[in-house]
Amino acid sequence: MAENAKSRYSDDELKEFKEIIQSKLVEANEDLNLLKGSLSHSDDNGTDDTGAAFKMMEDGSETLSREETAQLAARQEKFIKNLENALVRIENKTYGICRVTGKLIRKERLRLVPHATLSIEAKKAQ
Repeated sequence: MAENAKSRYSDDELKEFKEIIQSKLVEANEDLNLLKGSLSHSDDNGTDDTGAAFKMMEDGSETLSREETAQLAARQEKFIKNLENALVRIENKTYGICRVTGKLIRKERLRLVPHATLSIEAKKAQ
């Protein structure tokens, strides 16, 4: 049976995607914790004994770095939320169905982007 003829993925297929998503969630949470840790510890940068002018220059770059780190953390939190939503769709057996076309999203795409809700066709049409 062709993939497009099916209305949803089988329970075994959903189980495979669930395992992929769960391992990505573990990695994503570890990355988020690292980012949050670097945000809370970045005040301790060991420049107490350096000149005031150097300290001022470094404060500017530190601020940018903190902002970038905060943006990365926010993106990571969004990624985690998208992965968690994908797990909900697996439980509801609606995982892998394009929210625009209603057709199955190709397995290759879901393996690369397991939280995808759009098929390549729908994504290109955006």
